[in-house]
Formats: sequence, C-alpha cells, structure tokens
Amino acid sequence: MPNEARRSSGFKHRTPLKVARRRLLEILTPHDRTERLPLNMADGRVVAATITAPNPVPGYDRAAMDGFAVRAEDTVGASGRSPKILETTEAESPVSPGTASRVHTGSELPEGANAVVMIEQLDETGETIAVRNAVAEGQNVGEAGEDVAEGQRLYEPGHRLRPSDLGLLRSVGLWEITVYKQPTVGVVPTGEELVEADPEPGEIIETNGLSVSQFVERWGGKATYRDIVTDDEAALRAAIQRDLTKDIIVTTGGSSVGERDLIPEVVDELGEVVVHGVAIKPGYPVALGIVAETPIIMLPGYPVSCLLTAVQFLRPALKTVGHLPIEPLMSRQATLSRKLPSEPGTRTFVRVETTADDDRLLASPLRAKGAGILSSVALADGWVVVPEDREGYADGEQVTVEYWEAEP
Repeated sequence: MPNEARRSSGFKHRTPLKVARRRLLEILTPHDRTERLPLNMADGRVVAATITAPNPVPGYDRAAMDGFAVRAEDTVGASGRSPKILETTEAESPVSPGTASRVHTGSELPEGANAVVMIEQLDETGETIAVRNAVAEGQNVGEAGEDVAEGQRLYEPGHRLRPSDLGLLRSVGLWEITVYKQPTVGVVPTGEELVEADPEPGEIIETNGLSVSQFVERWGGKATYRDIVTDDEAALRAAIQRDLTKDIIVTTGGSSVGERDLIPEVVDELGEVVVHGVAIKPGYPVALGIVAETPIIMLPGYPVSCLLTAVQFLRPALKTVGHLPIEPLMSRQATLSRKLPSEPGTRTFVRVETTADDDRLLASPLRAKGAGILSSVALADGWVVVPEDREGYADGEQVTVEYWEAEP
C-alpha cells in the first residue's frame, strides 16, 4: 500500500494476536544447517540427529553394596543359627567355589561371583566370613547396561540439551554431537533521531536494537546488531537486502503510518507485508513481512512496544526456524493490588511489580503511562495479560503474571 494510503487509512483494522502469529509462522521455514560440537559447548543447543548409546552404562557388572562377592549357590541355607563359612581372598580377586572376595559399592564384580552379601549380613573372622543370610543370583549386583543399554536411543532431533543430558552423553562415551546451528538474526535499528551516544536536543540514544539483540542471544539465536539506519527508503532498502542471508531480519522503529514510517512500504516493495497492525496494547503498529523467503519482523520504535512485540513475534519465530521448542513464558499466580482497566477488543499487556505479602504474591500495576517509558519495562517484574473479551480486572482478583525476561 502506498505511504499516502497507509497514512490516511491508519489502523482501522487490527489483526488479532493469534491470527497475526499464525500468519507469521506460516511464512517460516526451519533451517537445515548443522554442526558438530564438543559436549562442553553444547548446553542449550538442539539435537539434529538421533543419538544412540555406543556403550552400555555401567560397562560391567558391579557391586551395588559394600560386602563380599560370592557365588549365590554357596550361600543356600545360610541362617543366623547355621551360617555358611566361606574363605576370603584378596579384594576383588576371582571367586571360586567356597570363597568370597571383598568389594565396595560400584566396584566391578569379580570373575566367578554372581551376588554380593552385604557387610551387615555376615561376620568376618580372620580369613573367613560367616554368611547369616542366603542371597539369590544377581542380588546386590548392578548389571552391565542397567542404566543405559548399548544401542539405546537417547535423544531425538529437536531435543534441547540440558547439563544433565551432557553428563549422560559423556557417560556413554560420546565427546561431540551433531546439533542445529543457531538461527541468525539481523537486528536493524532505524530512525533519524537515533544516536549511539551524547544526544543533542531532539535526539535519542539507541536502545531497542541492543535489547532485541540480547533477547535473540538469550532465546538461542545469533544476533548481528547493525548500525543505525536513517529514515530513507534507499538506506532502508539496502539494509534489508544486506541481511537477506539471515534466517530472520528484525527492524526497530518506523513501523507505523507516519511520515517517517517507511519500513513497511520498503518491505512491501521488495516482497510482501502479511500483517500490519495487531490488536494489542502496547505494540499495535508491529508489521510482519517476507522478502526473498526471509521473514521480516518490523517492531515499533517505542521501547515498551518494541520489547513486547519482540516477545510475542520474534521469540516464536526464532525458535521455529532454529528447531527450538516454543515453551510458555514462566508465570506465577498473583493477587492484584488495585483495579486494572482495559480496552475491550484489544489484548492488553500491563506491566506489574510483584511483592510477597504473607502467604500470597501481590501484583501492582506500574503507574507509568505510554509505550515510550523504558524504565517501566526495566523496573517491572512481568506483565498481566488482559484478553480481548475482558474490560480489565478488579482489585483483589487473581491474575497470571508472565515473566518475559526469564526463560523456562
């Protein structure tokens, strides 16, 4: 749509959040790039090929208790009144009929033994032991492969590795694995009023691109944080074309319908804008598009709107193209400390602080107005989402607080 038409029409129609997110996911294609990584560099990375155990764990039959390794048949009939007497050999040495060998928990079961008598169930005298309780074959013994069998499937593609997973992989004898490469994101801050430092009157220090880049890294991607691009169609066009090798391009600023909001028009010229204007508050000027099969997420310039829409759109997009699981944001139930009004028909995200009050959690809406108050994001613990069909929440009502800066 030409710029004049966009400005005159404004945002008379705003796409519902769920619909906008679905349209975004429809234009995404998970990448297929992989790499081999040593285990100590693989925490949080996503498995790209089925992993099976090359070796069993444990790799041998082992004693599950401190005591003596024996042949179970040598203890048949043993009791307190009629113990079985066995000769002891050197610790962990082979066991022959009528002998026993001292073992410790986790040590390899000696050759010839098939059970372990616990130290509490025998009496040791010189070079013999008196077994007071018979043991069955395999009793107090951990068999080879009891924990992990050789050839056992451990992880399938799409599993995001945790520290405990890496320990298990090392235990089966693996040192490196195949994972998906991290999805790449070009982060392009736009706006002729933006500067890197020392702002003059009318200028603003660029912060959106920095924050979004850090979110990309936290969400499992690799961000390329670009220099500021001024509000010029040729410059914006070149910035988009430069990063078409990335999995995603995200711009900050210039996404609305004002004189200097040029980025949707540039994207529509190069490709297609599939959504422009979403029924959320703050953040309704967000736009979504695609150029040469690269998704473009155009975030608003106001800091609160920018970060909110990054969580709502960039986060699921990044995780989709990078094969990362899209998990719900961490959340807790809380009691509202005062009334929270909302606009019907619009999904509203209200910044809140949370405090413990006896045995309950209180959520207090921040009094800051507008989507340009960056401190209201930095000082908030999370937000309360008011759905489209509500006119807000009453004082004392139970609500869900989402913590957008905490990854599950």
